[in-house]
Amino acid sequence: MLFDSHAHLNNDTFTEEQREALIADIEASDLSYVMDVGFDLPSSLQAVKDAQRLPWCYAVVGVHPHDAKTMDEDMMIMIKGLTKKEKVQAIGEIGLDFYYNHSDQDTQRYWFRRQIQLANELKMPIVIHSREADQETMDILKEEGAFSAERAGWFPKRPGPDGTMEKDCRVLLHCFSGSKELAQQYVKLGATISVAGPVTYKNNRKTSEVVTALPIEYLLVETDSPYLTPEPFRGKRNKPPYVEYTARRVALLKDMGYEEVCRRTCENTKRFFDIE
Repeated sequence: MLFDSHAHLNNDTFTEEQREALIADIEASDLSYVMDVGFDLPSSLQAVKDAQRLPWCYAVVGVHPHDAKTMDEDMMIMIKGLTKKEKVQAIGEIGLDFYYNHSDQDTQRYWFRRQIQLANELKMPIVIHSREADQETMDILKEEGAFSAERAGWFPKRPGPDGTMEKDCRVLLHCFSGSKELAQQYVKLGATISVAGPVTYKNNRKTSEVVTALPIEYLLVETDSPYLTPEPFRGKRNKPPYVEYTARRVALLKDMGYEEVCRRTCENTKRFFDIE
């Protein structure tokens, strides 16, 4: 039971032949599920198509901060329409990216807020992208009610490490690159943390510290493929079956068995996205 909680089968650089080869690789692997995550309107449409035809695939729809400059009210209406399609489980990936600034910062902020508001309106999980914007990302999430008692009340509670049931606001910090202290703050608010291939890099102490510090109940694994390829394939195009290497690194850091990490993170991902 292995779930790649964040991938881009919908990547717009793939030819149809490359996408079909990727699907064949997934179906020949130990993966049970893949979450295909939108980053603009065309990729969100493709994610929905992928989810409808592939039994192991689910979709997330939304517009990435890089593409916020393309957003308008008509696109918001279309994204909202896609959420009604079968196997669409969340709004994302949305957020702030002040590293590349492909869209100006005020535009990013505006459409980040609008998409949080849409997720709240629809009572759906949210998948967050945050780079070089840690504090402002958290501030906007708080201001827009992403961690409110009202939102927490829409979703079943999650089991904590001591067996008690805790609030779950269904906010996922994907490919988390912040500090362990920030991760712990997010978990207390009711968020979930996902780690990707960079946790396997020898010089990435920060993400290793996050995994070590957080109980397994709050962790998911992902590839963010075709980006962020883990060791030992770094330098090649990433693909969902390589999530195995992230899971193996998590198992090592947490002194757990690999199969147990696969099972627990799969359960966490299915719970987060409300997948039976």
